Amino acid sequence: MSLSDPRLTVFVVDDDEGIRASLGRALTKRGYTVETHATAQSFLAGYDGGAAGCLVLDYGMPDMNGLDLQSHLNATGATIPIIFITGHGGVPQSVQAIKGGAIDFLEKPFRHADLIERIETALAIAREAMTRAARGQEQRVRFGRLTARELEIVERMVAEPAATSSKEIAAWLGISPRTVDHHRARILEKLQVRSVAELIALAKG
Repeated sequence: MSLSDPRLTVFVVDDDEGIRASLGRALTKRGYTVETHATAQSFLAGYDGGAAGCLVLDYGMPDMNGLDLQSHLNATGATIPIIFITGHGGVPQSVQAIKGGAIDFLEKPFRHADLIERIETALAIAREAMTRAARGQEQRVRFGRLTARELEIVERMVAEPAATSSKEIAAWLGISPRTVDHHRARILEKLQVRSVAELIALAKG
């Protein structure tokens, strides 16, 4: 996947206009989609919590500093990977940032190559999260096609993979094996799987 993947945004939040401009130019030149903000509040005003990418975040900002923003994002369930950059923080701050899930805590001045390396790590995490989310959505769509009875049979298959024959399921449900056969065929068709093993793997994600 190229750096110019429009689904991924590098958000730069720093109250230093010079650093914002410099990073914005450098990252854009390398093919990243970049969005810059002067304050944490400005970033939050435009961030919906679901945008994919990473956050390059200054620690020492007024009002809401970087650690405050990280705590806020964590509290709201946002999972955007964060790379801290700072000219003010020390060991306690860096430890707190890493414990909060940050990718790294870079002290200014830093080499752009070091930041790019961290950004690539962060975006790899973001891409994996996108893949998991898409897989989860596809799973929900497929299982949403099933009737209540079909879901009941699937749950039994997943819970008791060693007892998934039509006869065993029929005995458990108190219905005929032929009826179970019909349900099984419909289940495989709706879930777009070819076997019980594939069905179980899909259900377990």
